[in-house]
Amino acid sequence: MISTTTALIEGKPVQQYLGIVTGEVIVGANIFRDLFAGIRDIVGGRSGSYENVLADARRQAIAEMEAEAGKLGGNAVIGVDLDYEVLGANGSMLMVSCSGTAVIV
Repeated sequence: MISTTTALIEGKPVQQYLGIVTGEVIVGANIFRDLFAGIRDIVGGRSGSYENVLADARRQAIAEMEAEAGKLGGNAVIGVDLDYEVLGANGSMLMVSCSGTAVIV
């Protein structure tokens, strides 16, 4: 499955537009990860634990969107948009959502 943020895939003209597809993942923050990230913020540096959670959530959301496109008979998703939101009390949840247009190329 090809997924791209562009409206076209060079060399692969769109044969059919199948509709909008989405993927959403909501992950909770772990208290121990939060504690160590807070310490990391004080001493400086990157928070690898948060980066890993964010990357996993993004991959899952894209996979969900691609699976939806596949169910429609698509072999690509164009115009993909990724969004990140903090949800819940005290920002305890992270939502990663993506959407695009399922197509046959």
